[in-house]
Amino acid sequence: MEIIKTNIPDLYIVKPTVFEDHRGYFFESYNKEVFLRHGIDQNFVQDNESKSQKNVLRGLHFQKPPFAQGKLVRVIRGAVLDVAVDIRKSSPTYGKWASIELTQDNKWMYWVPPGFAHGFVTLEDNTTFFYKCTNMYNKESEGSILWNDPDLNINWQTDQPILSEKDKTSPLFKDFISPF
Repeated sequence: MEIIKTNIPDLYIVKPTVFEDHRGYFFESYNKEVFLRHGIDQNFVQDNESKSQKNVLRGLHFQKPPFAQGKLVRVIRGAVLDVAVDIRKSSPTYGKWASIELTQDNKWMYWVPPGFAHGFVTLEDNTTFFYKCTNMYNKESEGSILWNDPDLNINWQTDQPILSEKDKTSPLFKDFISPF
């Protein structure tokens, strides 16, 4: 397993070592000791999975403290463009975002720590997205930022995303007050 720093502190790409043969494949999707060696000391308490058609966009979501969540995300089937926005007000990369394409073929993962807004858009039909969370979901602590905020200027690689009502009406980044 290789853990790679991104241009935003604490946001990592995780590339598993995949063993393939005529039977299929095997890989370790999480190893606490490897994560600890990279300074990621987290306890995962909840797993989530979603299935979406092509162009479904979910985000940009986060949980406010004390229910802030770190997420280790990956694609089981299909492909997504995964986006993380740094919303830690004391961070030198506050308001900056990074993205990565996660697919069933590359089997990469993204470590999105607490203090980030997270979202993804599906690039294929029937995409299954999986994530491990470091805290339990709490409805009263959920927050969001508008997916197409002009100040963030995220390239989602789609012109006609399929959105929830909540994601259509999330606040703009300029009106956002960070709880982190």
